[in-house]
Amino acid sequence: MPAFTIKTERDQLTIDKLTERFGADGFTHERLYDTMCFVVPKEHIHDVLRFLRDELDFTFLTSLCGMHFPGLPLELGAVYFLHNMRLGHRIRVKTHVSLKEAKLPTVTDLWPTANWMERETWDFFGIDFVGHPNMKRILNMEDFPAFPMRKDYPLEDPTREDKNDTFFGR
Repeated sequence: MPAFTIKTERDQLTIDKLTERFGADGFTHERLYDTMCFVVPKEHIHDVLRFLRDELDFTFLTSLCGMHFPGLPLELGAVYFLHNMRLGHRIRVKTHVSLKEAKLPTVTDLWPTANWMERETWDFFGIDFVGHPNMKRILNMEDFPAFPMRKDYPLEDPTREDKNDTFFGR
């Protein structure tokens, strides 16, 4: 059996506690490379993250970022990287949303450091974090018309007239 499919005792404890609290069909899980990854429906994401913080001591939000998978029914999503510093245990929690309803609840009430991470995710992927205290662009211009990390964003500016495509083999 490959090493990345073996669950650690800490992973199994997390799975058992989440299953006990939210039921077996409330989420899925798999070990991706070195980290256990939980996929949670967006309706339960805030409750699951609160439970992980309060009951299982995942008190450190290492990172939060967006993801985009064009063609899937739920093509946008967010990934929360959590760390239980006391046990040295890390997990990932993912949730998915549709492009038309790209909204998730804010977790700034759980981890104040999520403030900038949620703003960056909104700025680049267009996922609105409902309840966020200051949801505005953080790196792009305020009037920027698109979300550049989505895979449907053009790689080149189609309005440029100063570029000669023959220099690029076209």
